[in-house]
Amino acid sequence: MEIAITKMSSKGQIVIPAEMREDIQEGDKLIIIKNDHQLIMKKANKLDKNFAEDIEFARRTEAAWKRIEQGKGVKMDFDKFIAEMKKW
Repeated sequence: MEIAITKMSSKGQIVIPAEMREDIQEGDKLIIIKNDHQLIMKKANKLDKNFAEDIEFARRTEAAWKRIEQGKGVKMDFDKFIAEMKKW
């Protein structure tokens, strides 16, 4: 997983860092999904079976954040956490 920081301009424009847009060309269409405090971006021409997985991941992540905010988070050790993540 790669992580970068960017910012939005006064016109709502966001720069995608160069190292993250290697396979994005000028004119490519992107889908942006807003899910509470989360944004997911994906190339529109890459809509395939993985898209449904992305939506499910976003749904489960949102549900997990809501549980944490309500004080219902679950603590677990690293190995158990990794095993749980592999189920996703």
